Amino acid sequence: MLDNEGRTRRPDQLPPGRHGIPREAVVQNQRERILRAVVDVASVAGYGTMVVEDIISTAGVSRRTFYDYFPNKEAAFLEAYDQAVDQLKEQVGSAYAIEGDIFQKTTSAVSALINTLADDPAMAEMGVVEVLAAGAEAIERRGRAMQRLSTLITDGVESTGGAPTMPPLTAETITGGIHEVIYSRVLRGELEELRDMVPDLVYAIFLPYMGTDGADHARTKAVEFLTARDGDAAAAGGRAG
Repeated sequence: MLDNEGRTRRPDQLPPGRHGIPREAVVQNQRERILRAVVDVASVAGYGTMVVEDIISTAGVSRRTFYDYFPNKEAAFLEAYDQAVDQLKEQVGSAYAIEGDIFQKTTSAVSALINTLADDPAMAEMGVVEVLAAGAEAIERRGRAMQRLSTLITDGVESTGGAPTMPPLTAETITGGIHEVIYSRVLRGELEELRDMVPDLVYAIFLPYMGTDGADHARTKAVEFLTARDGDAAAAGGRAG
C-alpha cells in the first residue's frame, strides 16, 4: 500500500502527517504494530538475535517511537507474550464455558488451544519456544500460564464428582506433557498435525483420573463432539454461500 507521497505503507499503518485520527488511536495502533512485530521477528530470528532495529523495521515505526513505549526488547517481548497468553486464556475459557458435559467442555477447550496456536504459527513459535530463551522473568510468566491451565484441568475433571481427587502434581504432569507435545510440533513446523491429536490429548487428560475405560469414553466423546461441530460449521458455510 502506498501513502500520499508514494511510499510503501503497511496495511495496518496509519497515514503520515495530519490525518485527524485521535492521539489515543495512534498510540494504540503503534503499540499493536510493535507487539505484532515482536511476535513475527522473534519467530524468525529467535529472541537471542532479535534486535530493536528488526522490530521497528517490521513494525514501520521509528526508533524514537519504540523507546517511547518500551525501554528495551525484553519489555516489548514480555508484553507481546502476555498479550498472547491473554488471547489464549480468552479463547480457551470461552470454549470451556459451552453447554455440555465435562468431556465436551474439555474437548472444546483443548481444541481452542490447539487451533489458536495452529492458526498463528508465529505466535506459537514465540510463545512456546522463544519464551524459554527470553530470560528468568519470561520463564516465570510461562510457569504462571501453565499453572492456570493445570488448574482448569483439575477443576474441570474433579467437578464431575465421579473422578477421584488426585494430587496437584497430576494436573501439572498432564499440562507438562501437553506442552511437550505442542513444543515438539512447533519446533518441527508440524502445527497442523496437532489439530488431529485433540481426541488423544483429551484421552491423556482423563486417563489418570478415570482409567483406561473412562479415557476411552472421553476420546469417543471428543471425536463425536468435533465431528458434530465441524458438520455444523460446514452446513453453516454452505448456507452462507
